[in-house]
Amino acid sequence: MSRQFKLERSSGGRSLRVSLGFAVLCFCALAFSSRASADVGVLLNESLDTSVARITGSGHTAVYFSRVCAETPVKLRLCRDGENGSVMSNYTTLGEDQPFEWNVVPLAVYLYGVEDPANRPLFASWKIKHVLEERYRDSILASYCATGSCRTSYKAEWREMVGATLERSMYAFVISTSVEQDQAFIEKFNGLANVNHFNGVTNNCANFASRVLKTYFPKSVHADYINDFGMTSPKAIARSFTKYGEHHPESNFYVLHFAQLPGTIKRSSECRSGTEQLYHSKKLLIPMAVFAPHELGVVAASYVLTGRFNPEHELERHPSPQASELDQEMREAKAEKDRARKKELQALISEQKADVVGASAEWKNYREQLEALTEQAVRDEVVPDREFLDHLFKFLDHSGTLSIDPDGTLWMELAEGGKTSRFGVSASNVFASGSDLQWAYAVTLARAEHYLNSPKHSRETMPYFRNDWWLLESAHASVASSSVTASAAPAAGSRASAAAASSFQP
Repeated sequence: MSRQFKLERSSGGRSLRVSLGFAVLCFCALAFSSRASADVGVLLNESLDTSVARITGSGHTAVYFSRVCAETPVKLRLCRDGENGSVMSNYTTLGEDQPFEWNVVPLAVYLYGVEDPANRPLFASWKIKHVLEERYRDSILASYCATGSCRTSYKAEWREMVGATLERSMYAFVISTSVEQDQAFIEKFNGLANVNHFNGVTNNCANFASRVLKTYFPKSVHADYINDFGMTSPKAIARSFTKYGEHHPESNFYVLHFAQLPGTIKRSSECRSGTEQLYHSKKLLIPMAVFAPHELGVVAASYVLTGRFNPEHELERHPSPQASELDQEMREAKAEKDRARKKELQALISEQKADVVGASAEWKNYREQLEALTEQAVRDEVVPDREFLDHLFKFLDHSGTLSIDPDGTLWMELAEGGKTSRFGVSASNVFASGSDLQWAYAVTLARAEHYLNSPKHSRETMPYFRNDWWLLESAHASVASSSVTASAAPAAGSRASAAAASSFQP
């Protein structure tokens, strides 16, 4: 299923770094590849357990562009060669020196907190997110964030636009655009006053996304006032944009998924509409059943009959632009009653789904391989026991000292028994010269275990996970070739450190 890589620790790890560089390059080309046409899309961000979201479960919505980039956080331009697009969003208040309605940031900054996706962090903690936020503020946002409240307040919501996948998963529902549409959008929004008039009921993030998308496609999105009790919700925008894409085959509609990073930050939860939240929430459902049974029946019927929308199912149905093209060919084959062509196309569509979402057999195979790798790591005393991986990220967050390079790559140092171990915790430096490869192996093992044990909406798509698996196999091969493997515990070379991680439960 997956390739095994033989790595040699020669010339200070040069062959390892060359192979890693190739893998990262392939990942970035796959995850952020440019196409002949460009795209605009709804970003449906999962719900956080904060503020009013604890009650509504509505999540957040933003807008993704593949050909519109940030000249500044408040000015748009067409992307240049090598740039990967941007994300535009608004919030209750961005907390900046002026009351801007929206900011725009590079796509990789929004997803991972760094300009180059090759430097994305391998796990998440609030320490990591905050250091990435501070770097972005100092390097990009400084002209708009000079006041003390903007610089120091963790309630300033510009921070939500830096490394969003550290705290939640998200889906993007995407439609192709022309360069003329992108230019018209840039001209319009650069010419409008960028002043915040946020209102949770009538002018929230979903209303803003609706306004942006209607600039491209006037009838593409609408509210679901019945299921959202008169408001516009993020899920309603995603659902209506999906229907628009399905009804316009020429739009090349498809869905992307970005999973929340493993780590110490609480897991996000699936977005819900108003009636869906009531339908699924025991805290709200039981009082309604007692005091308003008739209204509860109406709510349940509305959700079941008109309000259902599952982003993961849409990803499985529309996993790529190629799948959309195949769907269009399938419609033509059905119209022509071409059975042979229909059968051929169905096989190709299934292949597209398996390539992106992953087949059950492939995920099962990875779990079995991970089981074998973990057992071997315990036997070789690379990790002290299986529970070690469950507590690793908490231990690193609690005991490690974090540092950041100018390009956004992250390093962790652990001091124990008079010895300090240093290792990379970004995809591009986990095997860099000077990075302790045994800690790298532990981190990649824990990361793979997290995703293989996650529900679908929290799990990486298969192309991302295959890259993770490459990192894991690379670490395994490198540690296996090391002459110190048999006598060293994880990274620091101390079984005491590993045992501390295994038992650490703050």
